[in-house]
Amino acid sequence: MRGLLQFTMDLFEGLGNELAPATPPERKPRKVKKKAAPTVATPLAASPPVADAQQQDNTGPAALPAIPLRDTLTLASFVHPQATRETVLGSARVAYEFKRGKRKTIGFVVGPEGLSVRAPRWVTLRDVDAAIQEKADWIIRKLLETRQRHARVEATRIEWRDGAEFPFMGEPVVIRLDPKHGFASVGGTLDEASGDGAGPRILRLAVAQNAEPSQIRDAAQAWLMRQARRLFIERLDHFAPRLGVRWQKLSLSNAATRWGSASADGSIRLNWRLIHFRLPVIDYVVAHELAHLRVMDHSHRFWETVESVVPDYGLLRQQLKDEAVPRWG
Repeated sequence: MRGLLQFTMDLFEGLGNELAPATPPERKPRKVKKKAAPTVATPLAASPPVADAQQQDNTGPAALPAIPLRDTLTLASFVHPQATRETVLGSARVAYEFKRGKRKTIGFVVGPEGLSVRAPRWVTLRDVDAAIQEKADWIIRKLLETRQRHARVEATRIEWRDGAEFPFMGEPVVIRLDPKHGFASVGGTLDEASGDGAGPRILRLAVAQNAEPSQIRDAAQAWLMRQARRLFIERLDHFAPRLGVRWQKLSLSNAATRWGSASADGSIRLNWRLIHFRLPVIDYVVAHELAHLRVMDHSHRFWETVESVVPDYGLLRQQLKDEAVPRWG
């Protein structure tokens, strides 16, 4: 049985013809080598296994230097809030969620909450422990990356008040609450950029000085969504003729795990949060979705279609993954 044991490493991949803001998953089924491995995992709770589930990681990956694990794992601890077992990997304590279910392989999921391990009902705990030990470096590496991404995302959390700052098309914008101005009908106005480029631009919102944070957030979001729709339509009209396609309908999305999607009937969905990025990054996503109206998959022909209008799409795609999107919580 040991020789037949396989496992997968899951990191969540967008399905179909959708462009996801998360890191593409790494699924690498392999046979577990027949070698002795120390059984170091111990149960944290005596509760019976429950049905299988998945955790998600919706943020882009952080570019990490090659740091020796011994230098980074001193006293490191990674504890999943629903942990039922724990193990020691290198110098790190890893408490992980463990579940059994109807599956053929052992699966590892590294998400914002930590490590989750899924296993078939017939696999012994000894085999599970051996599989975890064999992939220790990969697991720790992903846990470290996830911790860094979480810290980076938290650093972008917006505090909704007068003076709050966020990026608009790649440039910083500062909110000023200005209820006396006559732009209540449009919700806000963006000051013209200064000639010397010194300091961020000012977004004046028609909101009272004593407004609740949720009111300020909603006003800013409404303004950003109007700008996003206007810009997206402009860029769709720019790229569609160059790709020889016609789009029929644009919908704005607020999805946590998708930047965009396209349907064969010409419907395009784009995440309004793209308005935080520079125009070249927005153009990549727009061209990506329009290209699906010609090639409804991610084959080599599809990427050649994208490249025909966005030659540096690879660099822009990576920027989309690497740059932290402001936290609107």
